[in-house]
Amino acid sequence: MLPCVCWLQPVLMVLTSVFWTRGENCPATCLCPDPHTVDCSGRGLTHLPDEIPLDVRRLLLADNWIPRIPSDFLVLYSDLVYLDLRNNTLSYIEPGTLSTSSRLVFLDLGSNNLTEIPKGTFGESRSLIKLRLGNNPYLSMVSEDAFLGLTSLRELELERNALSSLKVGALSQLPSLRVVRLEGNPWVCNCNFANLFAWLMENSHKLPNGVEDMECSLPMDGRRVSLTQLSKDSFRECQASLTLTDLLIIIFSGISVSVVAIMTSFFLASTVHCFQRWSKGSKGDEEESEE
Repeated sequence: MLPCVCWLQPVLMVLTSVFWTRGENCPATCLCPDPHTVDCSGRGLTHLPDEIPLDVRRLLLADNWIPRIPSDFLVLYSDLVYLDLRNNTLSYIEPGTLSTSSRLVFLDLGSNNLTEIPKGTFGESRSLIKLRLGNNPYLSMVSEDAFLGLTSLRELELERNALSSLKVGALSQLPSLRVVRLEGNPWVCNCNFANLFAWLMENSHKLPNGVEDMECSLPMDGRRVSLTQLSKDSFRECQASLTLTDLLIIIFSGISVSVVAIMTSFFLASTVHCFQRWSKGSKGDEEESEE
């Protein structure tokens, strides 16, 4: 009996592995190497798979053709900590879609077709530690409040996108940020880049290779230069220049002051005129009473 049992042991192990890999709770086109992992990578999927176990913790969906994530997709997956969606065809993430997963630690949206990251995309995913958004060739806009509330985020990847500028507030609102990748973007060395340049020089230790890997194009001739060739003096003219917003504020303030001055003058003139008429009337009454 003992030799028989020894012979059956590897067979039972294989059957157990097959059970977890193709179990009842595993989507038909995916693999489940353990009870909390669903691996659907490289399956040619054009939509999210059905019947994903509710207790999934690691969901791997890389290298497919998935174009969108339903806004309520993560409502039921409260245990999800690892989500890999790289190399799909995602073009837009509806605000709030990812905020319902309170335990999400790792999120990879790299190598997709994202065009913008608006405010509220991630809600306040306070557990998120690593966020990959690199290699999105059409990503040209990141809202200043795109990452607001990500208080635990340590690593942010925005390399090789289509960003020509980025508001400093998008980075300064991340208190736990340790690593940020921004190389490979078509940055433009204009006044919109001045504040970001100052932030990069002060936080170069957060860049994997410092500013050596970063370039920007000169606005006059489009020539690409390394950030190591620039300094704060390169943006000296930006300190004295006024933006369109500044000019509008100045114009509006001037108009407001003028209107207030006119109204005040009119009020004072009316008051003086009324006082003079009242004074003349009082004198007339006194003269009539004396007669």
